[in-house]
Amino acid sequence: MNKLPLFAMAAAAAGLVPAMAVAAPNKPAAKLSMAQARAIALSKAPGKVADAEYEKEGGGWRYSFDIRQGARIHEIGVDANTGRIVEDKFEGLNAKD
Repeated sequence: MNKLPLFAMAAAAAGLVPAMAVAAPNKPAAKLSMAQARAIALSKAPGKVADAEYEKEGGGWRYSFDIRQGARIHEIGVDANTGRIVEDKFEGLNAKD
């Protein structure tokens, strides 16, 4: 078994390398790492990250974070290249995207 891809995924998850360095080839590299975008999201909406993903939405690539804050989810979208917050909304705990 080749351990390099597993190591690379673990390093990306830990924020040691940009997340897109080990992502699928159809996703472009982001200027920000997942860890950097997560810090931006948590500075806007403190809480516990329940879900995080790198996705194309609205014509651009972004990181999306569902942050649990008590009885609600605060969804924060962070532009993967600029770090600008592009989404800031609340959902119930059982809401589906």
